[in-house]
Amino acid sequence: MRLANGIVLDKEKTFGTLKFSALRHEVRAENDDGSTSEEITRRTYDLKCSVQERMIQVSIPADIPVKEYPYNAEVELVNPVADTVANANYRGVVVDWYIKADDIVLKNKGNQTGNPQNHTPQGQPKK
Repeated sequence: MRLANGIVLDKEKTFGTLKFSALRHEVRAENDDGSTSEEITRRTYDLKCSVQERMIQVSIPADIPVKEYPYNAEVELVNPVADTVANANYRGVVVDWYIKADDIVLKNKGNQTGNPQNHTPQGQPKK
């Protein structure tokens, strides 16, 4: 069986609450000679996942602007899909699962804890 578009995921059942952690790495294209080019093909982010009870990595396309959300901001995935990549070795094939999405967006833009733009010290009025 071949799933050309990966496995579509039920966001609530698979992930529950997702909280932003950080940009993990950028994947760059390869030049014809095998060296790494300057072209970024995708970015992978670390997200804290309540259902999986661990950090997960999610890749989004490079044409989406870099995400610089506050640490622990609640986010959601746009069109998440689980997919695989297989690599042959001398013992057979190793298959790795990964999660990709069209984008990572803030879940409740106006009510994020940890967002320094919306935080004022206790007892001080907002300016």
